Amino acid sequence: MLDSIVQLLTVLLIFIFVLALTYFTTKLTAGFQKGRYQSANVEIIETLRIAPTKYIQIVRIGEKYYSYVVCKDTVTLLGELAKDDLAEIAKNNENTAPVSFKDIFEKLRK
Repeated sequence: MLDSIVQLLTVLLIFIFVLALTYFTTKLTAGFQKGRYQSANVEIIETLRIAPTKYIQIVRIGEKYYSYVVCKDTVTLLGELAKDDLAEIAKNNENTAPVSFKDIFEKLRK
């Protein structure tokens, strides 16, 4: 009996260790990827999915804004956007608080 309890606790501790290792590895990788792909001159402002493999993106390149359609194999320029057209997007982004996974998980638990 005692042997099976010790075995259960050992497996539980190994599971928790692997879970923690996975969490920290994911955080480290995400931080590395964010720093690697972050640029001062190019920024994706907004992405809208219009089909399973098709997206419309608003991209800032330098001081100009462009609209693109991104497909599985192609990227097509729709046109240049005026900065005034994007004022509404900036206001909407300021009003929305970032949603964390913890908040979503807590809502699901209730």
